[in-house]
Amino acid sequence: MEKKYDFKMQDEKIIEVIVDDENLMLNHIVLPKDTGLPEHYSNSNVYLVIIRGTMTIKLNDGDGKTYHQGTILNIPFQTKMNIQNHSEEILEFFVVKAPNPRDMVK
Repeated sequence: MEKKYDFKMQDEKIIEVIVDDENLMLNHIVLPKDTGLPEHYSNSNVYLVIIRGTMTIKLNDGDGKTYHQGTILNIPFQTKMNIQNHSEEILEFFVVKAPNPRDMVK
């Protein structure tokens, strides 16, 4: 009845899709110091769940803001995002996209 999903426990950079179904998309991301994601636009309603480290994020053309583990950020659909790790510690977070991006009307 239940479905089990695993994710990797590591300190090296990784971007992995954990769940991609009719309800949502869930990604797991690990970013070591001085790494980040390419600037992109959110393709759904996005929730960033920071479980380890410190995230620096710029939205649209604003200044970068810093958030720490234990924070959940909600990023609206079609928002320009630039996520970086400028901290000494590993940044690890989950990206929850609901609804699944393939169901979003652009």
